[in-house]
Amino acid sequence: PTPTSAPQAEPVTIRIAVLPIMDVLPLYVADKEGLFQKHGLTIEFVPVASAPERDQVVSAGRADGMMTDAMSTLFSNKKGTALQMVRYAQKASPQAGHFFILAAKDSGIDTPDDLKGVEVGISQGTVIEYMLDRLLQKQGFAPDEIVGVAVPKIPDRMALLAAGKIKAAILPDPLASLAVAKGAKIILDDRNTPEYGPSVYTFTKTFIDAHPEAMRGFVAAVDEAVTLLKENPQQYASLMADKKLVPPPLLEAYSIPPYPMGNFSESEWADTLSWAQEKGLIQQDIPYESAVNNSFLAQ
Repeated sequence: PTPTSAPQAEPVTIRIAVLPIMDVLPLYVADKEGLFQKHGLTIEFVPVASAPERDQVVSAGRADGMMTDAMSTLFSNKKGTALQMVRYAQKASPQAGHFFILAAKDSGIDTPDDLKGVEVGISQGTVIEYMLDRLLQKQGFAPDEIVGVAVPKIPDRMALLAAGKIKAAILPDPLASLAVAKGAKIILDDRNTPEYGPSVYTFTKTFIDAHPEAMRGFVAAVDEAVTLLKENPQQYASLMADKKLVPPPLLEAYSIPPYPMGNFSESEWADTLSWAQEKGLIQQDIPYESAVNNSFLAQ
């Protein structure tokens, strides 16, 4: 009788919550190119419309992981390690900013200094407010010269800015590009300070502990997708359009930004934590090792 070959391991299904933004393009590339499959994974995208909805989907157990940021990871881990960051998703680079402080068309704001004491539309207690503080502190602003005004929903923030109802706002790209196309002006961005506000892929600690090999495969597949994007970004322009990651008016001129390798650093984590503590959003210390899991990165 012929010896039977060992049964193939069942592919592990990873459910990941995704916002319709450019940060997640490598996931769609990895899916399209069969890279997840190659690593024995089945990926299930769980589309979400907003950050609160995304966080809810994960805490309700309807997804194993998500594209998010360090600030939301921090708050999820207040009562113990619920989530861990396993890899960067997106990060500003000298070629492409990630977050932008914009001024309304006829606001009379032309330079960063003009923002002193001006209300800037933000989402409070989030990476958006953190970016406002850090970008303006870098310009030498004193705490009382930085004024954030809460406009949690990004579409509302864009609309108020376009109508001149607020003089300034902070927006992520590509929505920032759309605001510029409609007349807003970029006053400041994070191209020279990529250490602030990278986005990340996080997974529940429960899922990570149960499926370490699947996590290694996930990170490897994303690394391979990032390499493909680096070699020939424009071949994925139609995928970007299909997944509605960029507003239609921008598609013609929008160039795909570079994506990072690696994972959140200790200094990035320390800065995120100290900001949240200064704001009184969190009292305790959350150690880097509990929030960031580097064990799946290619050595």
